[in-house]
Amino acid sequence: MPSAQHLLPELFALERIIELGAGRLKSHVACDIKLSAGQTYPVHVITLGNPSLDVPAVGYFGGIHGLERIGASVVIAYLNSLVMRLQWDSTLHKQLESVRLVFMPLVNPGGMALGTRANPNGVDLMRNSPVESQEPVPFLVGGQRLSAGLPWFRGLKNKPMEMENQAVCEIVHTELLSRKFSLSVDCHSGFGTSDRIWFPFAHKRAPIAHLAEMQALKNIFVQSHSHHRYIIEPQSLQYLAHGDLWDHLYLQACTEPERLFLPLTLEMGSWLWIKKNPRQLFSRLGIFNPLIEHRQQRVLRQHLLFLDFLSRAASGHALWLPQPEQRAAHHAQALQDWY
Repeated sequence: MPSAQHLLPELFALERIIELGAGRLKSHVACDIKLSAGQTYPVHVITLGNPSLDVPAVGYFGGIHGLERIGASVVIAYLNSLVMRLQWDSTLHKQLESVRLVFMPLVNPGGMALGTRANPNGVDLMRNSPVESQEPVPFLVGGQRLSAGLPWFRGLKNKPMEMENQAVCEIVHTELLSRKFSLSVDCHSGFGTSDRIWFPFAHKRAPIAHLAEMQALKNIFVQSHSHHRYIIEPQSLQYLAHGDLWDHLYLQACTEPERLFLPLTLEMGSWLWIKKNPRQLFSRLGIFNPLIEHRQQRVLRQHLLFLDFLSRAASGHALWLPQPEQRAAHHAQALQDWY
């Protein structure tokens, strides 16, 4: 049975899904996070689909910032949907023969238990990689090494990445970068009044090497979801930062030219919820999460469509990736759209 002492409803829900999916999924604990008070929280990894390295893969990540609980909830809700559908959906069974799905819904359970953006060591996991911005970054927000008592702390210089990030990197390398094609999405909240889908870079304004492929992915999403409300853009259009984890992993993927890895970040606009319920401004959780139940359910329904799109896009990637003679046109269009 799930461990009730965890006192995290998201973790309880995730462990319940793992129980219900026994025989249909595989899971293991990547690491255990221990708080100073003695509680221990596992970081679960769940996999579905074809384990062969010949098929593409999608990674779903959430809960990297402990205050942004809705990110973990979105990933958990999608995993729950898949497990329930596996009981009756023959089309899903067929799809999973051609794709690998990897879930880390709750990367920072210690921070979530403490109600902090950072992990229990006070480190912001999205400022903790060794990537350094090549251009000026916003004070504090772009990452700082002054003190763990201030937000956006990167950790001490020349120290290894935090345990949670090391676990993410290991899973990305073994499950995603080991394949010729892979996607990932990391679910967050707390930026403005629009839902945004970001892609690298965060540490510089220059475009990524696979800009043509990112443009092609955007095109098939827009064509098949004409009423979507996302703003799709490089993160650098909003701000630059040191230590972005997905910049770090994308750059590592680029060292093997035969591999293609496209990491995305879903940044849910939390001011949409505050505008409808201004009292949330007086709640620390309310700044980053929908507090009214029907709004949370609406958010989950809205974003599950995008998460499911990624699994289908990965499965059919050979049909939409630009051919060599098409890349120049896609790249030029992307430069016009974003740069």
